[in-house]
Amino acid sequence: MKFVLDNSVTMRWFLGDGRPDELAYAGKVLDVLKRESALVPVIWGLEVANVIAKAESKGLVTEARSEAFLEMLEGVDIEVDAGTFVHALSATLQLARRYNLSAYDASYLELALRQGLMLATLDEELQNAARKAGIRRLA
Repeated sequence: MKFVLDNSVTMRWFLGDGRPDELAYAGKVLDVLKRESALVPVIWGLEVANVIAKAESKGLVTEARSEAFLEMLEGVDIEVDAGTFVHALSATLQLARRYNLSAYDASYLELALRQGLMLATLDEELQNAARKAGIRRLA
């Protein structure tokens, strides 16, 4: 069972912050990822890098911790969708407009819709948009 992985979940693994229910959900997604594969839009890598760079610059994490996290990510099956760019100025833009999402968040929704996959996310606006669009959240 493949699913679309939103950066909001990935960053809970890295930072370990958030409400207990969010951390529990992120842990469950990581458990699923140990057996299954995730699909991400091309923007995901830039989002991960941005959060890591900002966390390091604020002194929240060390570079060594960031490197250990990146090694962990290399050990799980995360596939980058090459088709995300092709849909950015069409379907993704339309979804951003329709559901009042950032284009970044809409790229996860577009990917889930295009591939017919569940979405793993902690972003409430994205969850609401996915529900309205008929996409199930990975439980």
